[in-house]
Amino acid sequence: MTPKEKADELFDKYYSYLKANLMDDKEAIDDAKQCALIAVDELIKQVNYLHIEYWKEVKQYIIEIQ
Repeated sequence: MTPKEKADELFDKYYSYLKANLMDDKEAIDDAKQCALIAVDELIKQVNYLHIEYWKEVKQYIIEIQ
C-alpha cells in the first residue's frame, strides 16, 4: 500500500467513526486527522528504521487532507 493509500485508509476509518456519532463534516475531518496523526506518531516511535520514512510520508498525506 502506498503512503497516500495508507493515509486515506487511516483517515477514512476515523472519519467514518466520528461521522457516525453525528459530528458535523468540518469537526469530523479535523478530529479524524488528529486521531490518525496520533496513531502514526505512535507507529513512528515503535517501528524500525526501515519503515520510518514510509510512516513519515503517511503522516504528510494526512496533514494535507482537506
